[in-house]
Amino acid sequence: MNNALVIIPTYNEKENIVAIIRAVMEQPKDFHLLIIDDNSPDGTAALIKEQQLVFNTPAETKLHLLQRAGKLGLGTAYIEGFRFAISRGYDYVLEMDADFSHDPRDLNRLYLACAENGFDLAVGSRYSSGVNVVNWPMKRVLLSYFASRYVRIITGIPIHDTTAGFVCYRKSVLEKIPLNKIKFVGYAFQIEMKFLAWKYGFKITEVPIIFTDRTLGQSKMSVGIFKEGFLGVMQMEVRSWFKKFK
Repeated sequence: MNNALVIIPTYNEKENIVAIIRAVMEQPKDFHLLIIDDNSPDGTAALIKEQQLVFNTPAETKLHLLQRAGKLGLGTAYIEGFRFAISRGYDYVLEMDADFSHDPRDLNRLYLACAENGFDLAVGSRYSSGVNVVNWPMKRVLLSYFASRYVRIITGIPIHDTTAGFVCYRKSVLEKIPLNKIKFVGYAFQIEMKFLAWKYGFKITEVPIIFTDRTLGQSKMSVGIFKEGFLGVMQMEVRSWFKKFK
């Protein structure tokens, strides 16, 4: 069986979904792909099902689809994906977006950082070697960059890009972290997962990437997402003072 699963959550990604599926499947590493769609009204799921006829065979299911009743949050989508991966015995689990802001060619570098270089969590980092962001307005670049700086100051976590959504986990990380106790469902989910992996003593590395803003479809970012992250980080740090990580 293939040992690596890529998870992509979707909501209204009809412009990108077929191309991203094909791009993942074309990588040198034979990744399997799980797409978790939150009942996209634009027909995203129907396009995924068409691609399942292309990539799945009676001998092997490479493209999986989980359809949910509606928009239930990014964090809950990934947690469902993590449980799916663990139950099916995947050793490495990767996250990425559907809109090509994450280059599918970098999946291989993240995978190898864990599978060959011995790390438990590899983060596709926009900020570990300068600021590598394309097509974002300066206000958003500064907001994202200083959000990660803020997380580092409050928590002490040694990661430059704490909000990154392009990562590879070794299965042992996801088995150790109590997924049923994850507090955040928005983009602060990404911070919380990295924070817990660090607190549990897992080996983390950052793999420099170039992040390119979407050219098709609509961004899912909002003021509420940043508010959750700002307030949530302090709450997360305080809770950790009263918890033993072992």
